Amino acid sequence: MSAEKTSTTAASEARRPPTGMIIKIAAILLVTVVVYFLPVPDGVDPRGMHMAGIFAGTILGLILQPLPTASVALIGLAAAMITGTMDASKEALQGFGNASIWLIVAAFFIADGFLITGLGRRIALMFVSVLGRSSLGLSYGMALTDLILAPATPSNTARAGGVVYPIIKSLAEVNGSRPDDAESRRRLGSYLSLTSVQVNTITSAMFVTAMAGNPLAVGFAAKQGVEISWGTWALAAIVPGLVALAVMPWLMSKIYAPTLKQTPEAPSRAKKELAELGPMSRGEWVMLATFVLLLVLWVLGSTLHVNATAAAFLGIAILLVTKVLTWKDMAKNSGAWSTLIFFSVLVGMATQLNDLGVIDWIGHGVASLVGGLPWIAAFAVLSLVYFYVHYLFASNTAQIVAMYSVFLGAAIATGAPPMLAALALGFIGNLFGGISHYASGPAGVIFGSGYVPTSEWFRVSFIASVANILIWSLVGGGWMFVLGMWH
Repeated sequence: MSAEKTSTTAASEARRPPTGMIIKIAAILLVTVVVYFLPVPDGVDPRGMHMAGIFAGTILGLILQPLPTASVALIGLAAAMITGTMDASKEALQGFGNASIWLIVAAFFIADGFLITGLGRRIALMFVSVLGRSSLGLSYGMALTDLILAPATPSNTARAGGVVYPIIKSLAEVNGSRPDDAESRRRLGSYLSLTSVQVNTITSAMFVTAMAGNPLAVGFAAKQGVEISWGTWALAAIVPGLVALAVMPWLMSKIYAPTLKQTPEAPSRAKKELAELGPMSRGEWVMLATFVLLLVLWVLGSTLHVNATAAAFLGIAILLVTKVLTWKDMAKNSGAWSTLIFFSVLVGMATQLNDLGVIDWIGHGVASLVGGLPWIAAFAVLSLVYFYVHYLFASNTAQIVAMYSVFLGAAIATGAPPMLAALALGFIGNLFGGISHYASGPAGVIFGSGYVPTSEWFRVSFIASVANILIWSLVGGGWMFVLGMWH
């Protein structure tokens, strides 16, 4: 065979899709077509099952990931438009005008300010310098860092991977804990790493702007008549959230204990790094002042009549005017723009499903499965199913888009108080983010570090999930009863 022919054959094979991708695409097409051609139930618009099929195929595409997330969403949108399932001029692009999605995008840019100025790292080092004399103290220091950054960081992956994990990795390595072998990783790195994931699920659940899927849940709840403000969510989550943050590092130190208990040198190293950073820069001061202003506007938004999205854009404007951020910084934030595209598409599809009657039909079907039970028992069953079905998902947001409205509708149909149900399901949409090594972005970051093997992840995280469920159900449920959310 000639060299030219050999080269042509090799190039052809390189362009040929791998077998795994072909199987994924075939599965997506099969699910789409089967649902697309299902008989139309009573009360559902004739286009309803077409929309359900395209939506199901898109969600499956987000789970299987034959292509990047935004690409999958755009392909689904194209299918919806070309088949007439969504009108191109009135329905297909409605998600791009959703204020909740723009709140997410704006908060991505605000989070950039913490990374670019170095304020996030400074905060982490400050906590290590005070609390870092033991492995448990280090864990609480990372938890407090995560908590402080959470309200303005909708990318929980950026928070975990960009600020917290680099500090954890450094602390582990200087204490002789590397992912190379079991003895070394269990010295400190495994404990800090997996604990940081569980903590991240808690901080993400505490604020609307702490995880990208939360504003979507708020939007879906509004379509079912439940209005949740930034302050309402934070008030309902603050007590169970703080209790869970107090418990989780301690619990993890018992069920996944590090062999290194004391880290007396960590505070001095943190102080040395802080000294090298020097005094806070102008950019850090501006970032801090902007962050405080945003918190005030988000908490008091309903009183001051300031929309949360408007407040976020004011924050961006301040950072741009002061040149803490530049348009170049914003333009290269591919995560923000990808989020805008695929969230807008998915929200538009979910809205169309609701408008065509599909969500109501599915919700009543799910509710009928727990019919006859007292609403508390029915809601407990629905909540547990909603939590643990996440083993089938590789994204918090994908499950929220696919299932939140259905389960909320079912819960309300069983007689559950609408505000209680909407908030509880909203919290769960974050808390299940650590149950598997693929459950969320932060989980993927930590698993990629090599500190936590799959078997240990599933075992330890299941115990942690039970603890979270108990805390958020008992403490959170009691707190929301005090707040009057049980009617």
